Amino acid sequence: MIDVVAPKPSLESVPEWRWIAISTIALMCIGLVMMTSASMDIGAQKYNSAFFHFKRHSMYMLIAVSVALVVSRIPMQCWFKYGWAFLLLSMVLLSVVLIPGIGREVNGSRRWLVLGPLTLQASEVAKVCVLFYMAGYLQRRQDEVQQNWMGFIKPIIVLVVLIVMLLSEPDFGAVVVLLGCTMGLIFLAGVKMGQFMSMILLCLGAVVAMAMSSEYRMRRLLAFQDPWADQFSSGYQLVQSLIAFGRGEWTGVGLGHSVQKLFYLPEAHTDFVFAILAEELGLLGVVVTIGLFTVLVAGLMRLSRRAMGAHQPFMAYIAAGAGLIIAGQAFINIGVTSGLLPTKGLTLPFVSYGGSSLIACCCLIALAYRIQYELLNGSSMQPQAILKVRQSGQGGARYANT
Repeated sequence: MIDVVAPKPSLESVPEWRWIAISTIALMCIGLVMMTSASMDIGAQKYNSAFFHFKRHSMYMLIAVSVALVVSRIPMQCWFKYGWAFLLLSMVLLSVVLIPGIGREVNGSRRWLVLGPLTLQASEVAKVCVLFYMAGYLQRRQDEVQQNWMGFIKPIIVLVVLIVMLLSEPDFGAVVVLLGCTMGLIFLAGVKMGQFMSMILLCLGAVVAMAMSSEYRMRRLLAFQDPWADQFSSGYQLVQSLIAFGRGEWTGVGLGHSVQKLFYLPEAHTDFVFAILAEELGLLGVVVTIGLFTVLVAGLMRLSRRAMGAHQPFMAYIAAGAGLIIAGQAFINIGVTSGLLPTKGLTLPFVSYGGSSLIACCCLIALAYRIQYELLNGSSMQPQAILKVRQSGQGGARYANT
């Protein structure tokens, strides 16, 4: 009798990874095309080259893919072991960027570090670094998080320190994304609903207080309520974005035929590239792009659930955190450009011009690849911690109900 050995599953045979890869590549291609279309006129005026931003974005894409390849080769155990070091790195970067002469100031915000011909946005690095720390903390302290207030409060204290640093830049958008990701992971870890709801209310109150304490944020809120009331001042950017959406109609005016990118809409190739996409590709392009983000985030969440089912909490939290960061940033950007949310500078993942965001997002996808690889090859992390989770039966409390 001949024993038949079943073939070892490959990455391509796993639905989660296949759809994650397809949607990521599609979004990066859409981003390169739309960013180029939106930036040609400003590139020709400022740099005497219509393809200036195309060349730089292509270089950023090459760097992002190279960094992602390196990240995909590093075992998840390494990220788990040095989570505290990544948290410290994020704090150092967020502190250094505030030093005059080191941090680069653009439009009143000091968020960038100049590294020769390139710039690095500290908050984008911080999002990934904090994810490592939070995922590791939730695996090590899962019982404490689920059973008492101190386990819940400790990561919140760390988050508050980071929020203060981000508001000093200021970068309100990064605060919202980081806060949403952290609260989402704590919820998935199985925190008591009473504690979670109390913290949600406290966070909402803090966000409202931060908005009301700043004059320029209040102006943006007022402009958001009725941008046409002051369409040539505080409501100008939103009005021009809404005009772009209106001109797009069902199928758009055609690739490269946008009028709003001709110096009417500020930041057309960065924060408001989605408005140019809506104008040139219409509702059809908008639906396809949102659909790709939906497929990508759903794939990451399914991968997270698969990891939790394999008793790998750290991997599960990393995959879920990647999905929350991408989903939160995409929702805010699309909401801002369409008038659903108050105006806030935040890039659209994989689509907007910006090297730091692209590198950070590609690293998140590389981590998803590594998680899938280790799950398929039977790799395991922290056997004692996993045994503890198995014995307690409490691992992935929220996943069991989804």
